[in-house]
Amino acid sequence: MYLIKERFFRLGNDSEITDEGGRTVFDVDGKVLSLRDRLVIKDPDGTPVAEVRRRLLALRPSYVVTIGGEKAAVVRKRWLRLFRDRYLIDVPGPHDLTMKGSLLDHEFTIRRDGDTVATVSKRWVSIRDTYAVDIAESENHLLILGVALALDLAEERAEKTDS
Repeated sequence: MYLIKERFFRLGNDSEITDEGGRTVFDVDGKVLSLRDRLVIKDPDGTPVAEVRRRLLALRPSYVVTIGGEKAAVVRKRWLRLFRDRYLIDVPGPHDLTMKGSLLDHEFTIRRDGDTVATVSKRWVSIRDTYAVDIAESENHLLILGVALALDLAEERAEKTDS
């Protein structure tokens, strides 16, 4: 399990991702002055390992996750939603992922072929602006963390447009 913690005095979307023991696994650098929402995920040495960015020209909210410079996924919000938000996570090849849950409560389940591969939750975390990401061992953890950060960008954008 990972915890994604937003820094208390943050400039942009800076966060840190820790493991269960509280050790920093990744730092997330929010690019404040970029035209599109953009996050760079860095290893503890400061080397960029992944990026999440919003697509500017898209009919619906879409985010691209790249790992090592290669496109790993496109996260798209689905058009029709009745009581829950739904996202399609298009990965290269077969076996795309789906994400369903509540953007307001930040409670999501990520599935592949009907099986739960990860959960994103603020429910079990008492620290403000922190959420847990629990990922199955067989999954690409960096990809799922990138998807969770894309969800965070979508939440922030929704808050901006609602205010």
